[in-house]
Amino acid sequence: MISSKSPRVVIVSRLFAPEVGAAAYRLKALAEALTAAGAQVEVLSSKPPVGMELQSTQYPVSRWPVLRDAGGNVRGYIQYMSFDIPVFFRLLFSRKADVVVVEPPPTTGLMVAVVTALKKTPFVYFSADVSSSAAKGIGVSGVVLGVLTGLERYVLRRAKSILAVSNGVKQEVAALTGKSGNIFDVGTGVDTDTFSIQGDDKSAEGKYFVYAGTMSEIQGAGVFVDAFISIADANPDVRLVMIGQGVELPKLKEKAAHLGEQILFKEPVAGSVVAQWSRSSLANLASVRPGKGYDFAFATKALAGLAAGAPSIYAGVGPLKEIIAENNLGIGCDWDVKQVAHAMSRTIENPVSAERRAELSAWVELNHSLSAVSQAAALIVIAARNN
Repeated sequence: MISSKSPRVVIVSRLFAPEVGAAAYRLKALAEALTAAGAQVEVLSSKPPVGMELQSTQYPVSRWPVLRDAGGNVRGYIQYMSFDIPVFFRLLFSRKADVVVVEPPPTTGLMVAVVTALKKTPFVYFSADVSSSAAKGIGVSGVVLGVLTGLERYVLRRAKSILAVSNGVKQEVAALTGKSGNIFDVGTGVDTDTFSIQGDDKSAEGKYFVYAGTMSEIQGAGVFVDAFISIADANPDVRLVMIGQGVELPKLKEKAAHLGEQILFKEPVAGSVVAQWSRSSLANLASVRPGKGYDFAFATKALAGLAAGAPSIYAGVGPLKEIIAENNLGIGCDWDVKQVAHAMSRTIENPVSAERRAELSAWVELNHSLSAVSQAAALIVIAARNN
C-alpha cells in the first residue's frame, strides 16, 4: 500500500497508450516505473481515436476529448489548443502534485509551466525532440519561428529537470537554453514485452516490408514507397505494408494507386499488432529525412522492429544509422530512392534466418529496453520534487 508520504506525480501528455507512438509507449513505461517506485501517479491525456480499446492501468488516466485532423492526429495549433487549454484548468484545479511531467509540444509545456508556477510545484520536461528546430527544418521562419523558439526556450528554462532521449537531443536543448546542468540523457528504449520475437505473426501474408509510424515530411516515408515502386515489377510476390497516418499519407496513396494491393496502407493499430507485422517481415523500415530539423532524432520505430526480430532498412540521418551499421542490424543508407531500392532488393535475395531474428531481438533487450530507460527517468522525476 502506498503511504501518504509517497510523491504524487502527474504526467501531462496529449498522447498516451493505447495510442501508437514513441511518446505513448515512453510515458506508459514511465508511469509504471514511477508506480513501482512507490509514487502516486495520475495521467492527464486525451481520448484516443474511435475504435482504439482502452487498457486497464494501476494508476488513473484522465482523458479529455480533443480535435484531430483528417488522419486522426493531434497535430497543428488548433488541435494542440483543444488539449492545452482544457489541461490548463484540469491541472490547475486538481490536487497539488509534488512534481509534474510534461511532453512536447512547447504549448503544452507552457500550460504546465504557468500552472506549476502558480502552485509552486516543480515540473520535468521529457524532451524527445526540439520543436523549434523541427519547425525551422520544415520551412517555418520569421515571426512564427521566433515566437516558437522563445516559447520553447522559456519552458525549458523553467523546468526543474529535462529528460533527453539521446545525446543529440541533449546537445540541442543545451544550445537552446544556454545551460546543461539539469539535462539528463536517459536514452531511448522500446517496450520489449510488446515488441518481442515471441507471439503471433503475419507470415500468412507472404513476403513483405513493413513501415509503421507517422508519415510526415520529417520522417520522409515516401522514400520507401518510391523505392518499392521501382522494384515492384521485378518482385510481384513481395508487398509493402505502410501502417500509420500523417500529412503525406494522401499523396503516398495516390502515388501507389497503380500497384493496387501490392502496396497496402493500413490505419494505426495497437503496438501488439505492429509487432505481429514486424515478426514475419522481410525488414522493418525507418527513416529520418535530412535537413528537416531532426538530424539528431532517434527513430524508435527501428528499435521496435528489431525487438520483434525484423532487420532494419534505415534511410537518412540520425544516430541509429551508425548503430545499425556497427552492430549488423540491417542496412543503413542515405535518404535516397536508389539506395533504398538496392537495400530492399538485397534483403529479398538474402532474407535473415530465424536464428538471426532471435539475435536481433536479444540485442535490443540488452541495449535498449524501455524498462531500463523508464527506471532511470523515474528516479530523476522523483528527485525533482521540492524537498
